[in-house]
Amino acid sequence: MKASFVKFFFKLLFLLQIVAVSPSVFAETKLGFVKVDEVIRKANIAKQAEDKLKREFAPRDNELKKIGAKLKNLVSKFEKEQSVMTNTEKQKVQREISNLEKEIQRKQRQAREDLTQRKNEELAAVVEKARAVIKKIAVEEKFDLILENSVYASPNIDITSKVIKALNDQK
Repeated sequence: MKASFVKFFFKLLFLLQIVAVSPSVFAETKLGFVKVDEVIRKANIAKQAEDKLKREFAPRDNELKKIGAKLKNLVSKFEKEQSVMTNTEKQKVQREISNLEKEIQRKQRQAREDLTQRKNEELAAVVEKARAVIKKIAVEEKFDLILENSVYASPNIDITSKVIKALNDQK
């Protein structure tokens, strides 16, 4: 019984020492916090990536608009002239309308898939650059830990604006 009491006493003493030392250890820890979504919204490199995607996909958008206009004209012409068309002519125009609709759907789907893939690639590049800047700030300012996204973080440890400024200052 006495041996177990002594073990318990030493365990209790050890736990009390840990609790007593812990606040001083945590008091010296420097924490930081970054809102990644805000960095992505406000950093120039994210805006440049978005502009790059718009330029890259503009020809496809224009092509889809042209096919859409062609389809609209064909449908309009068919509606006006169908009463004077033969059955063969009607079938031919209807087949052409159907083919154009399918072509538009196929090209729209492919463009959406390609755009999504390219957006993910560009976003990954932006996040990679942002993380490099975050690491640089962490080393320069001697942070022990920097977190991305949180339910709550004190404004005192929020370094999001520093990250955005550092990204925007890069050439």
